[in-house]
Amino acid sequence: MKITAAVARDAGGPFSIEHVVLEEPRMGEILVRIVATGLCHTDLVVRDQVLPTPLPAVLGHEGAGIVEKVGPGVTSVAPGDSVVIGFASCGHCGNCTDHQPGYCVEFMPRNFGGARPDGSHPIHSLTGEPISSSFFGQSSFATYALATEDNVVKVPTDMRLELLGPLGCGLMTGAGAVINALAPKPGSAVAVFGGGPVGLAGVMAAAALDCKTVILVEPVAARRELALTIGATHVIDPAAGNPADQIRAICPAGVDRVLDTSGVPAAIEAGISVLGSRAMLGYVGVPKSLDAVLTVPVVPLMVNGSSIKGITEGDSDPKTTIPQLIALNKAGKFPFEKLITLYPLEKINEAIDDQYAGRCVKAVLTM
Repeated sequence: MKITAAVARDAGGPFSIEHVVLEEPRMGEILVRIVATGLCHTDLVVRDQVLPTPLPAVLGHEGAGIVEKVGPGVTSVAPGDSVVIGFASCGHCGNCTDHQPGYCVEFMPRNFGGARPDGSHPIHSLTGEPISSSFFGQSSFATYALATEDNVVKVPTDMRLELLGPLGCGLMTGAGAVINALAPKPGSAVAVFGGGPVGLAGVMAAAALDCKTVILVEPVAARRELALTIGATHVIDPAAGNPADQIRAICPAGVDRVLDTSGVPAAIEAGISVLGSRAMLGYVGVPKSLDAVLTVPVVPLMVNGSSIKGITEGDSDPKTTIPQLIALNKAGKFPFEKLITLYPLEKINEAIDDQYAGRCVKAVLTM
């Protein structure tokens, strides 16, 4: 079928809006009419070829929409169901069966390989050129996408579907990192580095867990102000002085948990330096260089019993975490809608510019 998609053709270049051809769903696949999809930092680092999905490609991995058609063998969803699409996983390795699909042994090829696991491409140009697709098991920068039964989550019909897509990755990563991986106790002190959508999701999650002190380190004033309305108790401008010194002024004994969403080694090192006793730092940000390294103070970490943890997809099983975040939103404890600005798909390049410039927090593309 002919669909409209935003295609990344050149590293670092603009997306082009094109008509392309999407195959019919095969065994276990689901055709989803995309209502909206989030614009995520990961889409852009792939567009820039920091991560190696071949170009040209239809990216997009925070899709939400309506099931249009199901392939043979699909039983858990039916045409007309509202769904959020998560990431792809094999479903049978040890990590998948342990409900940790973000650490699937096939995570990289299934999400970044640019094709189905069998190597076929579900999207082609009008002239038959294969286009990298199946990105995160969806490629949702398009009016329609093929997903699988394993990576769709049914969602309530009483919520605005165009707002739900970011629950499939960015918001799930930030909130899940706090809820699942860092798991602070009520009354804890938490510091979050980076006030983009992932970091602000972490702020909201920490507040939802009744953490007493929730500190955000973020250079953009509007994002610091927003953070104070969604759960942060303190905000820090790194331009105003060493962030570690500012955090220590709030919590002299250090904090219990740190979440870094920036991917900047200096920020992660600052986070390590403010860890208190038996504390933990988790990091989820992708650095600008895959060769980035950290300088770690070995003895203080050992003496304090503190730890550093890498986190993928918020240690989340989407089929559990997405409903959990929706329930928190309905209870008024995870107001992620405050982060979102809607753009039509054809304005994807404008949305990217606005997100980089801090004029919006989370851009979501509508179809």
